[in-house]
Amino acid sequence: MSPVITIDGSQGEGGGQIVRSSLALSMVTGQPIQIDNIRAGRKKPGLKRQHLTALQAAVAISNAEVEGVEPGTSQFSFTPQAVQPGEYYFSVGTAGSATLVLQTILPALMLADAPSTVTIEGGTHNQWAPPYDFLERAYLPLLKRVGPEVELTLHRRGFFPAGGGKFTAYIKPCGKLKQLDLLQRGTLKKKTVEALVAKLPPKIGNREVQTILRHLRWPESQGRVREVDSIGPGNIVQIFLEFANVCEVISACGRQGTPAEAVAKEAVVEAREFLDSSAVVGQHLADQLLLILGLSAAQGNGGAFRTLPLTQHSLTHIDVLKTFLDLDITIEKIKESNEVIVRLSKSL
Repeated sequence: MSPVITIDGSQGEGGGQIVRSSLALSMVTGQPIQIDNIRAGRKKPGLKRQHLTALQAAVAISNAEVEGVEPGTSQFSFTPQAVQPGEYYFSVGTAGSATLVLQTILPALMLADAPSTVTIEGGTHNQWAPPYDFLERAYLPLLKRVGPEVELTLHRRGFFPAGGGKFTAYIKPCGKLKQLDLLQRGTLKKKTVEALVAKLPPKIGNREVQTILRHLRWPESQGRVREVDSIGPGNIVQIFLEFANVCEVISACGRQGTPAEAVAKEAVVEAREFLDSSAVVGQHLADQLLLILGLSAAQGNGGAFRTLPLTQHSLTHIDVLKTFLDLDITIEKIKESNEVIVRLSKSL
């Protein structure tokens, strides 16, 4: 048996991503892990419901032996066996992010020896997590270029605090991951703003859309409001920037006590920063790509991407990757800008 890798869950960003990425890498590499001090610096430390569901999903698909599976636990051990592709269903049971649960098990299933179907219930449009539309339009098209094919079907949206969203992922794996270089984003082909409102007055979404169109000086034709179905009330506004080589999705979630205009301006600030740069992928997408390109690099390929300054999330992610994989990861500062090029390759 491989030696146990011990992970300090309080390192760097110190959040749930350390748990999710460590589980993903443990399943792919077959290396057992122990994670201590989980989310130690958070207001409510330990495993929350969405992290626990991600752990339970990892146990299910890898027949893992695990100790410490309970809400609020600050440490657990995880020993994976062979990954078992198949048909799975997982429920967060709260509005915790269903998309993050998928991203925990997706790396292992996309490298498995047969297809899988995974249905997950929980939050689909959450603050501090990639919304469903981000996965569908920004992340998965790039994943397909690396090799695996993942198709999503959205059954119902789920917002905080009710949750209850549901989607199914159909995963067609590949054995060898290709190289992916994202150094030029190409021409901006289409830009749109869309507000989703569920069991709330449509005027909330309209105020968000109008605020964004006004600040970005875009015409009325590039914005719309959609009333959608969900178990409870909710709202999100999203900006879609479709370039020749990538699609960037920028979002801001409505929440009680925050005016629609303030929510919209959060998205405006992020959109302006991206549009005023030559970055190819935004900071959130950069974070998501690190694991995929790290796995590709471990197979001898890898890749590179141009992005804005790396977040603490991404820097912590890099540390976790290097713990499991023999990688060279370089961060090259681009002159006369605040942008960087991140390159991932196998260590010589």
